[in-house]
Amino acid sequence: MTMCNEEKPIRIHKFLSEQGICSRRDAEELIKEGLVEINGKAAEIGQKIIPRKDHISVQGKNIATRSRKKLTLALNKPRGLICSNHDPYHNQTVFDLLPKELHKQHLFCAGRLDKESEGLLILTNDGDLANHLTHPSALIIKRYEVTLNHPFDLKKIPLLKRGLNVDGEILRMEKVISLKKGPNQNNRLEIHLHHGRKREIRRLFEALGYRVKRLARHQIGGLAIRGIKPGYYRVLNPKDIEILFDVSN
Repeated sequence: MTMCNEEKPIRIHKFLSEQGICSRRDAEELIKEGLVEINGKAAEIGQKIIPRKDHISVQGKNIATRSRKKLTLALNKPRGLICSNHDPYHNQTVFDLLPKELHKQHLFCAGRLDKESEGLLILTNDGDLANHLTHPSALIIKRYEVTLNHPFDLKKIPLLKRGLNVDGEILRMEKVISLKKGPNQNNRLEIHLHHGRKREIRRLFEALGYRVKRLARHQIGGLAIRGIKPGYYRVLNPKDIEILFDVSN
């Protein structure tokens, strides 16, 4: 009797993520921009493909279906670099910090930090890991240290936790802790989030009349940035990844 080995259809954004081309969110953006083709035709959001049968291209480059060894890094991002594999308007990205041999691993960012932010960033070619790490339902806490342009009124903490409507989005923080070193020095705060909308922390403080002077992420789940110098990285082992997904922290 002949066994059927035909592959099951999967969504195009999941396929691109599994092949280490980009994150699922970035894949959807590329599809919206018409930069992804399936069998010579522009792909649609949610469209399914059959790997090894359909012909996929991104920005004119054919994507060959292959099994890839999974690799995940923790990187300490300096300010001034962007978190993107595809941005013609910026020259410097976090991937410029990596040695050439890692460029072949098709790593992408599992969650981002904006250009002026710094700290812990996860780079991976494991699409399932990235999706789990960034999906709000995972409830993985990300911890940030924020320095404001003037002391924060601690009476407004409940407002940040309850949420504010900013540009039509409800933005909120899970926890706000003062890191003051002296009287009236509440301009340094620790922020906890288990989600992450674009520039959420900056937008929230701007809505309350504050400007963020420095924003640094120092922990994701149970994984802290300590021991990794700015601009450097380390490869995560299975135990590290377990710690990364620890929701008890």
